[in-house]
Amino acid sequence: MTKNLTANLVAACNDLNYSNLPVDVIDRAKYFTLDSLGVAVRGMTEESSKVMLEFLESIDAMSGGGVVVGTGKKVAYHYAAMINGAACHALELDDVINESSLHPGTVIIPAALAASEMVGATGKSFVEAVVVGYEVMSRLGAALNPKVHYARGFHPSGTCGVFGATAAAAKIFGLSEKETVMALGLAGSQAAGSMEFLTEGAWSKRFQVGWAAHSGILASMLAKRKYTGPTDIIGGRFGFLHAYSDNVDPSKVTDGWGEGFQILNCSIKPHACCRYMQPGIDGVLEIVKENKLKMTDIKEVTIGILEAGAAIIAEPAEVKYNPQTTYEAQFSMPYGTAAAIIFGKLTLDIFTQENLRDQRIRDLIKKVKCVPDPELDKAYPKQWQATVTIETVDGQKFYKKVEYPKGDPENALTWEELINKASDLTKNIYSQDDFKKIVSGIREIDKEEDMRNFGTLMMKKA
Repeated sequence: MTKNLTANLVAACNDLNYSNLPVDVIDRAKYFTLDSLGVAVRGMTEESSKVMLEFLESIDAMSGGGVVVGTGKKVAYHYAAMINGAACHALELDDVINESSLHPGTVIIPAALAASEMVGATGKSFVEAVVVGYEVMSRLGAALNPKVHYARGFHPSGTCGVFGATAAAAKIFGLSEKETVMALGLAGSQAAGSMEFLTEGAWSKRFQVGWAAHSGILASMLAKRKYTGPTDIIGGRFGFLHAYSDNVDPSKVTDGWGEGFQILNCSIKPHACCRYMQPGIDGVLEIVKENKLKMTDIKEVTIGILEAGAAIIAEPAEVKYNPQTTYEAQFSMPYGTAAAIIFGKLTLDIFTQENLRDQRIRDLIKKVKCVPDPELDKAYPKQWQATVTIETVDGQKFYKKVEYPKGDPENALTWEELINKASDLTKNIYSQDDFKKIVSGIREIDKEEDMRNFGTLMMKKA
């Protein structure tokens, strides 16, 4: 191994090929492809996605290229990666890797799909690119220390995502190790993502993961043409780790490579809200269901939350206890708790302007307390835990500790549950027959000889 951290990472990526991937890793690549594309298709109907598509039309980017999933349109390949990525991040239903606290599917799947369509890559090439992308993106997130990275105002899905997207695209384009080092060097100049979107629920959160996917394509295309970047963008004196965190662990970038795969550590969101809220919501729903509690039974609900997530789902109190938009509600533990108690679920259709004005939710929100619990943080970031205590008006107390929320690898959604999630999200876009073809196409994607055929499957039929 050299002292050049980027070169070491690239060499590891070069050694990862479809032929040496375990069966369960290949299965998870397909599994997260279905989840990410299902979310993106529904996310394409959001206003932010419509505005982005209108913009692309206005700059004449629509002359063929990559599929805009869930539509009948195609755009230039790098823009296809951008809009599909932004749409995938529009619903708060995208996948998460706990240890690195980022959303790999929003970046890696759109970048790998666009790159694959661009060169007519095989499905096997797509799978290995997805695995490489998840590996790079997650390892960088863990090396940065997500708690510290967040505290400095960075959004890791954007900052780390561009490196994962670049690694995935470089794999598909067949870049040499030297060219991939250059591509990552160029990616480092595009590593962006600000948490300031939380202040008012700005669309920038969606844009920056789409931009990461887009930038990964560009970086790899330029490097293929011998455009140069720094040779150690990750570990260099002014490199990524140095610039983006005050407490890094460079060993996490390459140590243990091949002994396990990051994609196996990835979680699915069953609830349409921030992942930091999900263990608490699981606990609330379990207590309410097991004890047949009604809204009128509730005196107080106390949610023990991770300190790392407090600034995202519980602070500032004036916003979290009085969300004005559906987006703010998806990052409000008090709203999520109240809505889950009233409706018995927290699906996408619960986050509406009508429900934001529902007096029942407004009244119940006032009974919710969010308390950062240092004990929970001892297992963070590998475990995202929560505790829930519900006290009733007649003096009963019910308690739950959720160690692995639904969707975590230790408490995973089955393929059937995942297919149901994707079906529910896309039912107004695809016919039943078309959806079945998409599911079949994904589950057998490694048999595909030209990913442009698969891209056609993802188009909405007129």
